[in-house]
Amino acid sequence: MGVPARLTGWRGRSRIAQVDSYMRWTLYLLPFVFPLSAAPTLLGETGGGRGLSQLLSVLSLGQCVLGVGLLRRSLEHYRLKRPAPWRRIVLAGVLQMVTLAVLVVLVQGDGITHATARGTALLSGGLTFFGALSLLAARVRTYLLWCLVGGPLAGLAVLPLGGRAAGAVVVAFMIWFLALWSLSTVRTTGWVLAVMWEAEAARAVQARLAVAEERLRFSRDVHDVLGRNLTVIALKSELAGQLARRGSPAAVEQMAEVQRIARDSQRDMREVVRGYREADLPTELAGARGVLGAAGIVCRVDDTVREELPPAVRSVLAWTVREGTTNVLRHAEAGRCAIRLRTADGRVELIMENDGVGGAAPKSGADGHGSSGGSGLTGLGERAVALGGTLVAERRGKGTFRVTVVLPLAPERPEPDPDPPAVVLTASPGGTS
Repeated sequence: MGVPARLTGWRGRSRIAQVDSYMRWTLYLLPFVFPLSAAPTLLGETGGGRGLSQLLSVLSLGQCVLGVGLLRRSLEHYRLKRPAPWRRIVLAGVLQMVTLAVLVVLVQGDGITHATARGTALLSGGLTFFGALSLLAARVRTYLLWCLVGGPLAGLAVLPLGGRAAGAVVVAFMIWFLALWSLSTVRTTGWVLAVMWEAEAARAVQARLAVAEERLRFSRDVHDVLGRNLTVIALKSELAGQLARRGSPAAVEQMAEVQRIARDSQRDMREVVRGYREADLPTELAGARGVLGAAGIVCRVDDTVREELPPAVRSVLAWTVREGTTNVLRHAEAGRCAIRLRTADGRVELIMENDGVGGAAPKSGADGHGSSGGSGLTGLGERAVALGGTLVAERRGKGTFRVTVVLPLAPERPEPDPDPPAVVLTASPGGTS
């Protein structure tokens, strides 16, 4: 995979996935800073400890390479409850003890020469080992107990190598420092990632609940309108059938009543559907703010229109708000949405813009999703053209998508076009079409 493909893949990710990757790779690459910064000093030594210094540098770098996979699997265990990489962490612990032993031998032979460069070898391995261990521990107190006991044990382990009591104390305190530093760096990163993904999952659930609530509202209205009438129709039809079998002329009256109730139900159903289709603009603006806010999306509505708009214009604008809101909930990883409505020079303009658009080319929808051949913005564009207006949907910079509808306050009625330019879709970084 080339660099352009990787960049496209990065831009195609959601914002939460981008933050996740950034934090993870920062954590993976952080241990490499220490061996790379100390390598010129350790590899350039000319004294008797040159070989051990070079071995120390190789051990430190090896722990960094091992730490990439170790930290990745430890994060997966912490957040997703995947199997814990105990074998790798044991290997990392053994390498850390070997590094500590080599460092002790060097201090015995050369004293504190290059103590800073040589000491950094423990930082890289300590960050990977203790960081992974902090993620695998069920509780922070358990991890701290392990380190509290492990520090003195590591200090005692250097005594057979010729270390002194003071050196053992220094080692114990160094282990405690590495344990606390790794806890504040690695475990905190894992905790932040877990909280972010939990919040993202909750936002997705809220979006689905908002869409489901709208469906339930419509189904409830249909049930309230037709439920009783259909029950009456069924009873009267049954009664009419029984009267007809008896030869009673009252069967005709009952069927006439059934016909009347059916027509009334048909009229009521049309009113329900018309009320749903002919959306009211103020209601849709308030609904968009409420539904998006419930889904954790900051929605700002700037309505400067003070005059009464023609019914056809209101309907198109209201449908645009409804379609855009639905698509933001379903497809975009949005954190904000702005709706601006204003009039100027005898025209009304509605701009709806949201962020959180991935790398895919924009399609029919306020967030760049759907099918251009569907009934989303394409159908709205046809309505706008029928009124002498335009609808432009464009992909803009920084992962935003904008829908702009411009309609005349006095709607025109042009001649029908066999192939009308209903909606303009573009992926330009910031211009218009």
